[in-house]
Amino acid sequence: MGNRFICMTKKEVKENGSRSKRMGRSQRKLLAEEEYLHKQALSMALHQHQLSQRFEGSMSRRIGSTSSRRRNLPDDPISNEKQAPDFLEKMITKKFILIHGEGFGAWCWYKTIALLEESGLLTTALDLTGSGIDLTDTNSIATLAEYSKPLIDHLQSLPEDEKVILVGHSSGGACISYALEHFPQKISKAIFLCATMVSNGQRPFDVFTGELGSAERFMQESKFLIHGNGEDKPPTGFMFEKEQMKGLYFNQSPTKKNVMHYIISAPGLVCSLQDVALAMVSMRPIPLGPIMEKVSLSPEKYGTGRRFYIQTLDDRALSPDVQEKLVRDNPPEGVFKIKGSDHSPFFSKPQSLHKILVEIAQIP
Repeated sequence: MGNRFICMTKKEVKENGSRSKRMGRSQRKLLAEEEYLHKQALSMALHQHQLSQRFEGSMSRRIGSTSSRRRNLPDDPISNEKQAPDFLEKMITKKFILIHGEGFGAWCWYKTIALLEESGLLTTALDLTGSGIDLTDTNSIATLAEYSKPLIDHLQSLPEDEKVILVGHSSGGACISYALEHFPQKISKAIFLCATMVSNGQRPFDVFTGELGSAERFMQESKFLIHGNGEDKPPTGFMFEKEQMKGLYFNQSPTKKNVMHYIISAPGLVCSLQDVALAMVSMRPIPLGPIMEKVSLSPEKYGTGRRFYIQTLDDRALSPDVQEKLVRDNPPEGVFKIKGSDHSPFFSKPQSLHKILVEIAQIP
């Protein structure tokens, strides 16, 4: 992860101590906060490494007992009691396939996986091509089909009579739309989580134009573009700087400026800070091709799917107004809302998200 442990000589320790005495109180406080963040990043990176051992190829295995994690989930006070046996008996489809959004990976679902599996449901979190632990060079991913291949391969591998519930976050919504068009018979329900629920002929990027500007302007002027094939060739991807990522995706998480206050007054929120630290060391570049591609969706296939939308009401990456327009233009079967959630509800509101996912799964 690029972290190093450095052994210092006695002379260096002494010199370091002398320098620290000369520092002002504000400098020492800043260093303490930075050191705390560094430790949290190391802790979450180690946790991520442990989780990655439970991934088989591009998908997660079952995580097992999660009772110890329950106490650390920062969220609204929602009952953590296990569901009654008849809860599962009434459900036709018990398997969730979780699809991450741009820059993320299967790792972002670790709380959702734990909560769903503790309820007795089956979960698989996939890394899309060039994401998470998939080593494909993002600069080589030119189409939505290439980007969605792990999902399509997984759906093709399912037994003939098995159906699943798809959950797509952010630009992952385009991937589950693509899957609905090609494998409608394999998908019981498709859940769009603050996602690009595009209409026929629309580009996933078009959904973000309010925050990022038009596609044409972004391609010409954005400082976040990556030219993987050379500066004289069209851009192949983009990646936000850390501060932009924090502001867009994690605005409901504590920052280094107020972390000490959170530790003292609300220790449960430290987990959110750890999640941001995990994201900072795990996010990967976003391939441009898939989100600039116009998606072809037909009423005979995509149109027959059962779609649900979950809105996040404190979202700065995909504003509530934009999400509202998406459901007006392309009405799903049901709309649910999470108050106080940023663009990463699996971190900021994991139990509220879990409750809604289970509720949707129970709809006949």
